[in-house]
Amino acid sequence: MEFKDGKNRIYAIDEHGEELGEVTFVPTGEDMFIIDHTGVNDHARGQGLATKLVAHAVQKAREEQKKIIPLCPFAKAEFERKPEYREVQANR
Repeated sequence: MEFKDGKNRIYAIDEHGEELGEVTFVPTGEDMFIIDHTGVNDHARGQGLATKLVAHAVQKAREEQKKIIPLCPFAKAEFERKPEYREVQANR
């Protein structure tokens, strides 16, 4: 599995190039983005892919010194479960 950066999204593809899931975000100003969707194809569920996608978004925020507003219910739950994500969470 490989993770790629797209326009306002991070997505995962398998070894055949098939897209398995994505996390999408909306830039908000110059130092913040909103995670508005996390989705995984039905046949790729149960492998922790959504968790990995959110982790990649958090890493992107760290690298770019940005904050995240996790509006997507899955991303919001991940931020609540993982205290280490709070450093990049906006409006805590």
